[in-house]
Amino acid sequence: MPRSTAIWLIENTSLTFAQIAEFCGLHILEVESLANNEIDTNLIGWNPILSSQLTNEEIQRCEADPNAKLQLKIIPELENDNTRQRKYTPKAKRNDKPNAILWLIKYYPEMQDKDICDLLGTTTRTVHSIRNKTYKNISTLTPRDPSVIGLCTAQDLDFYISKLKRE
Repeated sequence: MPRSTAIWLIENTSLTFAQIAEFCGLHILEVESLANNEIDTNLIGWNPILSSQLTNEEIQRCEADPNAKLQLKIIPELENDNTRQRKYTPKAKRNDKPNAILWLIKYYPEMQDKDICDLLGTTTRTVHSIRNKTYKNISTLTPRDPSVIGLCTAQDLDFYISKLKRE
């Protein structure tokens, strides 16, 4: 909502059009048109302070110096502790889990069943049956990369692969 943010900054601050344009990712002429009510007159301003994009101190600093650039407020991300939340897998992708398990077993046979379960959100019974080739539809499975299919992110996959290398 860059235009809404620009409208709020125009109405509530004394920032220059150039500062607002750079922060919102708009052209300076577009900001001037918003200020003159020439375009999008039905938009409502969006407060970047309430949405944790800016602080009052940052706005005041840039109001005092017309050459200063607004900086987004950096929100520290939560540390990656081992309390991962279960993610929802759409029904269309649930049939791809056995293919992803087969891919992991084929290319990383030393990966533990528990790690495969954590990565893909499947059961140890399924992993065990695919590993032992007793899975009911083993003949129809084709190994597919789980990050390409969308069952996990490439970062998660890299984490578990690097975990293997450490062990």
